[in-house]
Amino acid sequence: MAIVIDKDKCVGCSLCLQNCPFNAITMVDGKAEIGEACTACGTCIDVCPVGAISKEETKKEGVDITQYHGVWVVAEQREGKLQNVAIELLGEGRKLADDLGCELAAVVLGKNVSAIADELGHYGADKVYFADADELEIYTTDAYSKVIYEAVEKYKPEVLLIGATYLGRDLAPALAVRLNTGLTADCTKLEIDKEHMQLMQTRPTFGGNLMATILCPNDRPQMSTVRPGVMAKAEYREDGKAEKIELAATFADGDIRTKVLDVVKAVGETVSLTDAKVIVAGGNGVGGPEGFELLKKLADKLGGTIAASRACVDNGWIDHSYQVGQTGTTVKPALYIACGISGAIQHLAGMQESGQIVAINKNETAPIFEVADYGIVGDLFKVIPAILDELDKRPE
Repeated sequence: MAIVIDKDKCVGCSLCLQNCPFNAITMVDGKAEIGEACTACGTCIDVCPVGAISKEETKKEGVDITQYHGVWVVAEQREGKLQNVAIELLGEGRKLADDLGCELAAVVLGKNVSAIADELGHYGADKVYFADADELEIYTTDAYSKVIYEAVEKYKPEVLLIGATYLGRDLAPALAVRLNTGLTADCTKLEIDKEHMQLMQTRPTFGGNLMATILCPNDRPQMSTVRPGVMAKAEYREDGKAEKIELAATFADGDIRTKVLDVVKAVGETVSLTDAKVIVAGGNGVGGPEGFELLKKLADKLGGTIAASRACVDNGWIDHSYQVGQTGTTVKPALYIACGISGAIQHLAGMQESGQIVAINKNETAPIFEVADYGIVGDLFKVIPAILDELDKRPE
């Protein structure tokens, strides 16, 4: 939609200019004129006393989708180490590529990333596009989006997958804007519509109460971000090998508008929920930060890690890095023990694919029991010590 002004009706009262929240209107020769900053919010239409302003349907011409082929995965690496989400995306990308009858490619950017390009071949990539430059050693939106944008424009993949990490959530929308295409964020399921050969991108919506399947029929590439821990990892094959193609990575003055002066890493214990085989998670029922000490004893005994619901993070009981759920981390451990967690749908969205779910809660009607494989109705401060006692009796 676009805002249009009937110059014959406009009386130059400037009420639209005064009320525009984006300063997108100017007066030219006594008549209102719409500028590029307009978002078509409609405020000017409401305040115009003579009905000179209206909305007009605009039709965007789609690209020639027949020119686009292949599935691409942006393979995220940090300090020379390939991230697990990249391996997960390669696993899912292989299924999509097979259904489309096309190649699977990975894109990796950084400094001295040739070895990572080789590693991606072992995980099933047919081709690896890589860019090696000093400017790419540390991630910046401008540098990464420029290189990948130019590669997409040249090689024209039909599907582009990016991990929904802190880096990916910054990069993906910047790329989508440059490419003038759509983007579906935080997908939990990807599959090919065999009839129309389009990517069906499914994600939770309305707070996780509904699942929406989104199509991008007229633009390419079809872009999705996927949370770490949602998809199964690609298998490592010793004989796997990919064709390596080096991308241009040249930057003129002004191409990179930000400069990283320093990287400050958090000091303290780190947690990797996506890799954990056992997770002992706490909710409001733990009562406070001290409650997690008991959960940690059980997690340590089982060789796992602790986690938390959003309520605990919001209360300041534990760091956000431990949060599981729609606004936290999506996990898929072999064993998930939910302690004092009621089971809000936002939390369930982040852990319901776990291998075995054990719920401990005083409220026998708590929604968590609906997804649990085993449920224990009781006080976690009595149940967990009892479990620890039984574990202590067993030989190591």
